[in-house]
Amino acid sequence: MPAVSEPAAALDQLAALLRADDSVISPMVGDPRGEPVLGRLVAAGPRTAEAPGEYALVVEAVREGYLLHYAPASTRVVRDADGDLALLGGDYLYALGLERLAAIGDLSAVRELSDLISLAAQLHDGSRAAERAELEATALWLGCATAIAVGPGSAYERAKAEVGTGAATAAESLIAAAIEAAAVAGLGHPLEQAVAGLDFPTHHLPSLG
Repeated sequence: MPAVSEPAAALDQLAALLRADDSVISPMVGDPRGEPVLGRLVAAGPRTAEAPGEYALVVEAVREGYLLHYAPASTRVVRDADGDLALLGGDYLYALGLERLAAIGDLSAVRELSDLISLAAQLHDGSRAAERAELEATALWLGCATAIAVGPGSAYERAKAEVGTGAATAAESLIAAAIEAAAVAGLGHPLEQAVAGLDFPTHHLPSLG
């Protein structure tokens, strides 16, 4: 598995990896746009200190897979994929990220990303209003990235359960758990950057202080 360098280069490295692996989406890889804000958040944590660049790549690969599934117009690396090809590409990126994470040996993080993939599918199954589903999914991404960086806590586990049961407070519980965990680990600034980068609505956001 090729070495991965700086977390800030996660999207560039993901693009290079996809161009080289001769997959179904390789022909659609373009120059990356946007910033790997989730990758940087994950890489800043104490749990990921031994391989920050690899963790950033993994999280951004899974994020790109999520976007291909649910928001293909918002992808950062893969261009002009739609319909079945977007779904195939999304599944490929999910598998790529989880495989590389398993190679690190971080089974806790594998579980967190697997939970995220499962819960995201539930959020976007049409049973919730689109705006609510997007809000909760964004909060879930922020919570998951923080949990991988710091370690999952009981507040985040309860918040994930709220997503599963459809509780109206799920988004607020997820972001509150992320803020609490980030504050303890000194990750307030990377979390703020991720919140801004994902356009999480500020009126749903408790103080990061």
